[in-house]
Amino acid sequence: MKIGNIDLGAYPVLLAPMEDVTDISFRLLCKQFGADLVYTEFVSSDALVRHISKTKEKLNVANEERPVAIQIYGKEVGPMVEAAKICEEAHPDLIDLNFGCPVKKIAGKGAGAGMLRNIPLMLEITREIVKAVNIPVTVKTRLGWDHENRIILTLAEQLQDCGIAALSIHGRTKSQMYTGEADWKPIGEVKNNPRMNIPVIGNGDITSAEHCKECFDRYGVDGVMIGRGSIGRPWIFREIKHFLQTGRQLPPEPFAWYLDILKKQVLQSIERLDERRGILHIRRHLAVTPVFKGIQNFKQTRVAMLRAETMQELFEIMDGITDTFFQGTCSETNP
Repeated sequence: MKIGNIDLGAYPVLLAPMEDVTDISFRLLCKQFGADLVYTEFVSSDALVRHISKTKEKLNVANEERPVAIQIYGKEVGPMVEAAKICEEAHPDLIDLNFGCPVKKIAGKGAGAGMLRNIPLMLEITREIVKAVNIPVTVKTRLGWDHENRIILTLAEQLQDCGIAALSIHGRTKSQMYTGEADWKPIGEVKNNPRMNIPVIGNGDITSAEHCKECFDRYGVDGVMIGRGSIGRPWIFREIKHFLQTGRQLPPEPFAWYLDILKKQVLQSIERLDERRGILHIRRHLAVTPVFKGIQNFKQTRVAMLRAETMQELFEIMDGITDTFFQGTCSETNP
């Protein structure tokens, strides 16, 4: 798959943009495990043009994570175009337009998936940004606003006509948020539309190597994007790449290997922020990681781990898990 002049190879697997998740340290970790393209957290165009320092920090990218895309969102042409130009100065490989975020504070104000209720404005923003920058522009969106307005087949053609270099589609409507199952059938219909000639990337509910391969095979997508399935499990890219290349599951590592990766995330989070904020930031990874799934009588330890307020306290709890609950490998299948 090629996006502009960026060659991602066959069957590329991408790290989806996620607010409060895809900071630079997590992107680098996923890259090390095989992610072919990574995306920043959501960048507010309004905040960026007002030079809000916390927002500008999201533009920091490292050469080690390339290719990398900066994703922006907004609801007005002027600020979105200006923000795209500012992003281009940070030298990402791509600029991605967020027309898919369903959360109220974004979509409720007309940005993100809120744009699915104002298609003419969405298309105008897209056209103007494509004209304003000299790097590939891509779009991430959803099937439509709700079940009665699943407009993605027509919308995909319209966005392509605006000059975008690739389209990522989450297999839910805005109204669904993250409930129910992602529907990949419309994504496949977009990909198999003979009028579409840009890469089509599918997104939604990919949590295993087998399911990822199934989506490539069944729907013919050019790439697969992994979102929530990577939280607390950055090694999922390693598992998927191995399965795509060999048709076999990657043998599990010792339990301590997975624990060391999580501890590395804690250290990176603390280094990037500070001890208190770093631990708060990493809790969502510790809360959902499959590493501890199936361990009997683990509830109290999990609660203590998520309540820990210092690195020393947290690491003492984590170091005690292997001796208290587990020896050897984590399980017969990868976590």
